[in-house]
Amino acid sequence: MPKLNYCTINEFKSYSKYVEEFSEKVSSINPDLLDEHKKEKLGILKLNLQRTSRLDKTFEPTEETKNIFSKITNKQQWIIITETWCGDSAQIVPVIAKLAQLNNKIDLKILLRDTNLDFMDLYLTNGGRAIPKLIVYDENNEELFKWGPRPKAAQDLFTKLKNEGMEKSDINKELHLWYGRNRGKEIEKEICELTKSTILV
Repeated sequence: MPKLNYCTINEFKSYSKYVEEFSEKVSSINPDLLDEHKKEKLGILKLNLQRTSRLDKTFEPTEETKNIFSKITNKQQWIIITETWCGDSAQIVPVIAKLAQLNNKIDLKILLRDTNLDFMDLYLTNGGRAIPKLIVYDENNEELFKWGPRPKAAQDLFTKLKNEGMEKSDINKELHLWYGRNRGKEIEKEICELTKSTILV
């Protein structure tokens, strides 16, 4: 498994700093100065910020999850590779951040994909730079596990709809409906199972 190599990393951000900069980025853009393509991109950013903010306010880990995370006794470094333009990230990163907050042994850092391609390329999905990706390291910078870019049920839905020939925009609509109904629970469940494997019993 790859060991965390800080030489390949441009800049870490805390989750709170990431959200703060995300919000500032959206509010600083004047839509009246944009062409139609850039207005569309701004609309996606605004929607992603709304999704992120909603989950920040509403997602609550289960008592079972809190119990599992309370058993982490050694330091862990959690790194999420993401970007604000990514719709999946908007639905997933806030959930991971809430999980990381359950134990002060976990140090969560955000890494932007587009300025850290060397690091991203260590964690490709089927040869592509799919995000978000969560990589968890122990206190010696040895990889414990990785997760992403989607929970299995969401990925299965994506693959099914793609194989049926559905347009990408319509697939995205169906995916976000799934995320909205699931409310982060599949993400929580999958990361919980991986986290359990890191706990010494």
